[in-house]
Amino acid sequence: MISSKLVRSCCSVLLMSLAGCVTPAGGVALRPDGTPGPEECSEEARKAMSYLRLFVGEAAVVQIDANQSATPITLYDGPIESMLENDLGFLDAPSRLYGRVWTSGPQAVIRYYEAQPMNGGNKIPLCAVARMGMGQLRKRPESLPGTAVVDSTTAAVFIVDAFR
Repeated sequence: MISSKLVRSCCSVLLMSLAGCVTPAGGVALRPDGTPGPEECSEEARKAMSYLRLFVGEAAVVQIDANQSATPITLYDGPIESMLENDLGFLDAPSRLYGRVWTSGPQAVIRYYEAQPMNGGNKIPLCAVARMGMGQLRKRPESLPGTAVVDSTTAAVFIVDAFR
């Protein structure tokens, strides 16, 4: 039989490890059209972005899905790994950006919560969004529920201080 002391100890370790996660705990409230609602940028992300000289409005180009290169690409609701095509502040290309995709609205919405420099080191918390500038994230009509078929493999990514 497992002792309650061991169970409490294991739970404590698990909770402490989860406390360092930078992705939104508990999810994000959705708008009536299924797109994500407002979300604050974490204090850790704000500090990290300041150190890396990632100021609101800084922008770069990303490969939307580091695992797909042929067009069109299909994005799925849930986690995504994108790749910087040019430098973003002190983040050198081809650093990876990790975030989440929502596909319920007329275009895909991508929010980034972490960056992984390719020269090593820990993941860095940040707040950034992929923007539709030239229609890159507009869904094609054949997109099934929970997916967004988009024509472009790249998009602009912008640093933000909050998700709106």
